[in-house]
Amino acid sequence: MRLLAEVVRASSEVAGTPSRLAKTAAIARFLERLDPDEVEIAIPWLSGDIRQGRLTVGFAALQSARRPPAPSPTLGLRDVDRAFDELKQVKGKGAAAQRGTLLGNLFSKATAEEQDFLVRLIVGELRQGALEGVMLDAVAAATQLPPADVRRAVTFAGAIAPVAAAALAGGAAALARFSVRPMQPVLPMLAQSAADAASAVSAVGTALVEWKFDGARVQVHKAGGEVRVYTRNLNEVTSRVPELVEAARAARADSLILDGEAIALRADGRPYPFQVTMSRFGSRQDAAALRAERPLSVSFFDCLYSGGVSLMDEPLRRRREALDAALPVELLAPALVTADGAAAERFYRNALERGHEGVMVKGLEAPYESGRRGAGWLKVKRARTLDLVVLAAEWGHGRRRGRLSNLHLGARDPAGGFVMLGKTFKGLTDATLEWQTKELLAREESRDEWTVRVRPELVVEIAFNDLQESSQYPGGLALRFARVKAYRPDKAAADADTIDTVRRIYRESLG
Repeated sequence: MRLLAEVVRASSEVAGTPSRLAKTAAIARFLERLDPDEVEIAIPWLSGDIRQGRLTVGFAALQSARRPPAPSPTLGLRDVDRAFDELKQVKGKGAAAQRGTLLGNLFSKATAEEQDFLVRLIVGELRQGALEGVMLDAVAAATQLPPADVRRAVTFAGAIAPVAAAALAGGAAALARFSVRPMQPVLPMLAQSAADAASAVSAVGTALVEWKFDGARVQVHKAGGEVRVYTRNLNEVTSRVPELVEAARAARADSLILDGEAIALRADGRPYPFQVTMSRFGSRQDAAALRAERPLSVSFFDCLYSGGVSLMDEPLRRRREALDAALPVELLAPALVTADGAAAERFYRNALERGHEGVMVKGLEAPYESGRRGAGWLKVKRARTLDLVVLAAEWGHGRRRGRLSNLHLGARDPAGGFVMLGKTFKGLTDATLEWQTKELLAREESRDEWTVRVRPELVVEIAFNDLQESSQYPGGLALRFARVKAYRPDKAAADADTIDTVRRIYRESLG
């Protein structure tokens, strides 16, 4: 049995080096020592996640549950995993008190270093630099298997942990069970960003340019009369989306794996806000009633499997042919094949005029690179900007340890004060991190273990995709995909955008 302390040491070693090779070697050494059932526990932890998913435990509850640290390590990986299972199951009346008792018992057995690790792991602030590529290379090194074989198995498994457990226990032969087949969801291919449609077409050559919807990514599997629907996180949601099930059953193929986007549209074809679409996936209410109130449309843009044959290694041109053969045109994402940048720009503008996010520009010869941001897919989206005020910042982790990183952002309230709209640590260069740490500490008003609250003086230009309703913030709205564009030393806090401006932008997005 491996101890939690060993994970903590490995995590510190990985976070303490910027070298990808050193991170890979440290994780590989650690994986080699694990029992098979411990692999599926430890790998998510080293990526900053837990296999149970979000535990809905806040930072304040964690702090109040902390106990005097244990003098020496005794907690095993399985001990902590069982505690997480118990926390995940706590619901209903008295849940907060019950969670507090469970956390208190866990922390009482943890050393100071282990307590710090657990708190950051549970709140999602454990950033060690062990991203997917590093983890894949580490599994390959620990098992002495080709990285390409490991990556391909992960593509079909939908996660690294089960592949690592199988490979460590059974070597190359164990990877054979991971293959493309219906009812086994695969990781979706992701896109890189491009500044505009014309440059994207220039980068990939003759391209398929498609509308980009701000909806829910879905993967629909069909085998005979059976249909299952999965989200981009590979969670099954079949019972909540009967419209998608009906669409797949009507397809002109007996077996399919389709990639697409589900979205709630108004009568005029314009999209509802993202939250409206996502409410269909998160609700436990009767699906038929929700469908009557807010029906979903679906637009498919890729076909990964058809008629018993995997198409993932085929070029997009071939996959699109299979898609066209399987589905009626009204179920396909509007698309244009072109090598003309000006034509792609016009298509992009048309998508924006219809209320959509932008376009995807895809090389016709590109394979489907499951789980990766392939160079053959480029996304072009319109981003809005706001000038907001920094209200606080959280200390960074890993390479950002010792520097203030995660910014708390607020809009100016004309009645006085500022209204928080969210946080971001994205878009910050090393130079900006150094500068903002110095400037924010010079404006410090108070702090706790994680956060430094500052005088609201620094104005920062924030790019964001859109706004969504949020009960987490007092203004009722939160930024989606916020990132720092630039600090604005030419502006004072009194020049920042107001919460009234933010609310107007949100109302406009509602049409």
